[in-house]
Amino acid sequence: MSNADLSGARTPAARSFLSALQLDTRLLGMIGAFIVLCLVFNVITDGRFLTPRNIFNLTIQTVSVAIMATGMVFVIVTRHIDLSVGSLLATVAAVMAVVQTQVLPSMLGLGHPAIWIIAILAGLVAGVVIGAAQGWMVGYLGIPAFIVTLGGLLVWRNVAWFITDGKTIGPLDETFLLLGGTGGSLGETWSWIFGIVCVAASMALLFSARKRRASHGFAVKPAWAEAVIAAVICGAILGFVAVLNAYDMPVQRVQRIFADRGEAMPEGFRMGYGIPISVLVLIVVAVAMTILARRTRLGRYIFATGGNPDAAELSGINTRLLTVKIFALMGGLCAISGAVAAARLGFSTNDIGTLDELRVIAAAVIGGTALSGGVGTIYGAILGALIMQSLQSGMAMVGVDAPLQNIVVGIVLVFAVYVDIIYRKRTGD
Repeated sequence: MSNADLSGARTPAARSFLSALQLDTRLLGMIGAFIVLCLVFNVITDGRFLTPRNIFNLTIQTVSVAIMATGMVFVIVTRHIDLSVGSLLATVAAVMAVVQTQVLPSMLGLGHPAIWIIAILAGLVAGVVIGAAQGWMVGYLGIPAFIVTLGGLLVWRNVAWFITDGKTIGPLDETFLLLGGTGGSLGETWSWIFGIVCVAASMALLFSARKRRASHGFAVKPAWAEAVIAAVICGAILGFVAVLNAYDMPVQRVQRIFADRGEAMPEGFRMGYGIPISVLVLIVVAVAMTILARRTRLGRYIFATGGNPDAAELSGINTRLLTVKIFALMGGLCAISGAVAAARLGFSTNDIGTLDELRVIAAAVIGGTALSGGVGTIYGAILGALIMQSLQSGMAMVGVDAPLQNIVVGIVLVFAVYVDIIYRKRTGD
């Protein structure tokens, strides 16, 4: 609901405070729901939900779905849907696994440093080509995206089976496995450095946005409001780094690290994991997708087409080619997610990515992407993925059976769409 709708429930001071901050009420509601969800599960699990270990695991479990959810935002914004992302992830993961375990070792030699790079490139090419082909069928042949990607859901899952001969493929390249997060992280020192760089970049963006608005004669927030937002951002970034650094590596692993250096581990020495590399990949994808959405011609075309496809086409936008580009981008993101998912597991299985299409769509919708098109945010989709994963992880910790978990997730998805409908009616969006 908008600030005006809630005016009767707020004091004048609260209304003035929120008005000065100029924050998206829907985003605040999502953050509030996420915080409440975490606190409830933390109480139910006797404090185990918000431990550094569980937060670390929660972040790396969220990455794969969150990466694909950023692409699903563009798909849904343009009034399409992609039901094939889970199966496409399985296909590209199978391609990468076979390339790095069966094709390249015989050509370059086992353990060659270029194996993981070539494997990822092969997966990216496969994902983009498949995505573009589906986009071509939607954009140029006029077949509804629901039908094309529903067919893709069936086709690509079984193509993955044929690529691997129905076998689990592994072990994967050691460097490739670092992308999974469990075996690869920045460590404490580099995590703090990365956190400080992110804080500096965030402050620079806030200052730049304020200066740009002022230079164009637009109203700017009061200085204290900017300071509050800056403090919240800094606290969130540094707090996140501190929590991940607080999760200690197993003693045996630290001993191996020292042994590899030819040193003995000091008595009582501890080493934190820090930020997982998979989370770093998600951050890079999120920044790139946000820039694409807000700062490029392609992003403007995507949202213009979603808002009014007929007007967009009449204004000269090639909506057919745009559809191909969006689905190709979605395919590329599936490849990145496939690399992260396979690396986290340590091998590629036939059931990898199962039901991910539903989780990805749910994350985008819960994050505020309108199924009617034209509205959606990258950060909202990532937050939606985090809420989804937190819900599932919390239920698993409580001991809820998997079938009941899926029932709850389905109910939450329907409820989120209903809330979105009510919100847009009241705000006039």
